[in-house]
Amino acid sequence: MIQRHALLALLALTAPLTLSCLDVAEGRARRDLEVGKASRGQARVAVDEGLAAIRRLEPGALSLWASAPALSMRLTDEAGGPWTITIENMLADAELSARVGDERVPVELVEAPHPTQRTFRLSLPPGAEAALSLRPPDEARLEPWRFAVFADVQEKIDSVQDIYAKMNEAEGVRFALISGDLTSRGSLEQLERFQREMKTLRFPCYATLGNHELGTRDDLYHEWFGRGNFSFPFRGVQFTMLDSASATIDPRAYGWLDGWLAEGRERLHVVTMHLAPLDPVGSRNGAFASRAEANKLLTMLADGRVDLTFYGHIHSFYAFENAGIPAYISGGGGAIPERLDGIGRHFVTVDVEPPGRIAQVAVVRVD
Repeated sequence: MIQRHALLALLALTAPLTLSCLDVAEGRARRDLEVGKASRGQARVAVDEGLAAIRRLEPGALSLWASAPALSMRLTDEAGGPWTITIENMLADAELSARVGDERVPVELVEAPHPTQRTFRLSLPPGAEAALSLRPPDEARLEPWRFAVFADVQEKIDSVQDIYAKMNEAEGVRFALISGDLTSRGSLEQLERFQREMKTLRFPCYATLGNHELGTRDDLYHEWFGRGNFSFPFRGVQFTMLDSASATIDPRAYGWLDGWLAEGRERLHVVTMHLAPLDPVGSRNGAFASRAEANKLLTMLADGRVDLTFYGHIHSFYAFENAGIPAYISGGGGAIPERLDGIGRHFVTVDVEPPGRIAQVAVVRVD
């Protein structure tokens, strides 16, 4: 009986820890659903698809951190009056339009201190629900263009400007994807520092999180960067970012992925996450915890006609295939590199030729 009581006591002590370990991806997926929604006083805002983190909502002031090159949102103000709307991590040529019902609302562009910050002023009548649309002029253009990919900056944040300077030299890059491990511990100070360092870039970066963002409070990532799972179209390409930071993907995200695969079926489709479903080498702890789940995800991506996949986590560069889909690991953002691989710090550029061709994936070395 004593042994039984001791066992029950041990189970009671360890149950919260066990449940939290099993529940970590689920908690982040639930938080995804709350991103892009806020209310304060008589003002409410809702960003379509949760594609921006709401950093500030006060009477007459709204600040967002964007997760996509185009945003649609609804802003309701019972009191009415002037508003200043600031969107960070946005393309430098994005333009804001606003409507209340069928009436167009005049919008004033305000000079901003950084290339990826856009600030606008407008005035709303009392009780109005304004439909706001922020879009770059080339959103639907089907001409050749380029984006970049990188990951795993971690403890090398002090020298990340070397990478950003090289990225700024790369011709024609519209934005970059970050496949996780922006920081070493995911602390408030590190997330704030990472965003501050990004302001030297001439283009925005759309990120999902890695396992290192789970080091302190993983809810901080959502407050600063927004959703871990999201998808958006741009210039003939569907981009899908998945949260695999816990070596798994939450069932909710699989449901969202079904819809995103359908949306991107007639476009080029690029899927990005931190941990790859299967490690291309196979001798490291660099992939999903379950090979059955890895096979499930790869089957979905193949059936959904995904054209290209990007991963991080492994601090090197690998080009391979998963389920017949071209796959690349680019983990050269600065974290401790694989020894003797000859790669070093790097990022990747991707040349797109819409409507249906990836022309080139190229490694750009920094060191």
